[in-house]
Amino acid sequence: MEISNVSAKDKHLIGTQYSSNGHNRINIINNRVDLSTWLYQFSILLQRSLKERKHESFNTLRVFQVIAGAILAGLMWWHSDYRDIQDRLGLLFFISIFWGVLPSFNAVFAFPQERAIFMKERASGMYTLSSYFMARIIGDLPMELILPTVFLVVAYWMAGLNPDLVSFLLTLLVLLGYVLVSQGLGLALGAAIMDAKQASTIATVTMLAFVLTGGYYVHKVPSCMAWIKYISTTFYSYKLLINVQYGRGEKISSILGCSHHATSSFSNRVSCNFIDQDIAGQIRPQLSIGILLFMFLGYRLLAYLALRRIKG
Repeated sequence: MEISNVSAKDKHLIGTQYSSNGHNRINIINNRVDLSTWLYQFSILLQRSLKERKHESFNTLRVFQVIAGAILAGLMWWHSDYRDIQDRLGLLFFISIFWGVLPSFNAVFAFPQERAIFMKERASGMYTLSSYFMARIIGDLPMELILPTVFLVVAYWMAGLNPDLVSFLLTLLVLLGYVLVSQGLGLALGAAIMDAKQASTIATVTMLAFVLTGGYYVHKVPSCMAWIKYISTTFYSYKLLINVQYGRGEKISSILGCSHHATSSFSNRVSCNFIDQDIAGQIRPQLSIGILLFMFLGYRLLAYLALRRIKG
């Protein structure tokens, strides 16, 4: 990724600012800045971040990747039946995998690629770490949320998920929140390791563990591995997506006659087992939201603390 330099004028204004009487030069390197200086640094760095990220986020290959994924998912689950629980849970888990892996792998390269210019600019006292970090985080938000929205608009209606507008909007909110959490994981790993290859390898292993314990492939997770699912971003997003589509499972249980297992058909009994294992008795949505919010903040805090270790 090409990193553009701050203009000479902006470089001077970011690095040094004087009070009205010409004294009290602000020491950027020691992070002693007033609010107006910080906001000015932030605005310049935000403009630079948006300019760079616009081309990176919407390059042809990435847009093609997302659109192709949405169309393939829509065709594979074309107008799926509400009663085909196994198929629909497969779609929800696919969405969790796709938008867990993609943002985390894109984000893991962010700080390692900028390391050289970041160290150079920090060493010259051009800006504080906090203004750089916040500009990067805020600048990423609009760029990271557009493609997931396009993906869901295509795949959701092609697959025939719950047609209620509220359900669609809730699904979109869950997806966008999950994308930001996954991005935060990638940022934290990239900032902590600062080597793109090593960080991508760790991200691969981490996401593999999260997917395997996400609640779709294995229900009876061995006790030595069970703790992983409680730190898995995939697990909580998957449970929230299920809750939006099926709630606590009362409606679908009534439709399939799960209270009368002996008289129901074999296919219905299989679906009823999925209701018992995946839908009924799941963790409360409020808890899942709270944990994902904690991860959203926690991963970014870890990334910031990791960047503080880097000396210009």
